[in-house]
Amino acid sequence: MAQINVDGGRLIVEITGMNRVWALKKRLDIPLAHVRGATADPGIVMEPKGIRAPGTHFPRFITSGTFYKDGERVFWDVRDSSKAVVIELAGERYARLVVQVADPRATVALIERAQLVS
Repeated sequence: MAQINVDGGRLIVEITGMNRVWALKKRLDIPLAHVRGATADPGIVMEPKGIRAPGTHFPRFITSGTFYKDGERVFWDVRDSSKAVVIELAGERYARLVVQVADPRATVALIERAQLVS
């Protein structure tokens, strides 16, 4: 699972628990200016993930790490698809982040509010 915060014009994504091991990543720090938007999207997990490099993928159990699809790099950290949030990025290493959060609607609202302020 991921914890998402906004601090000083930056979107901070902290990967928690054992997911750090599966994702091979602890934290992502992205300027809010590079965040194009966020949506709660439980259906995203049904899409093909692409090529895993590096990361972990056990269908219907966990998708975590970096995946390449259609020439884009996508970061995944999802176990429970009902809590998936997709964060679209521009000008970053990843084109998109697909992460599981405790409250998808609150997370999307947090990101949208932060974008309005920045």
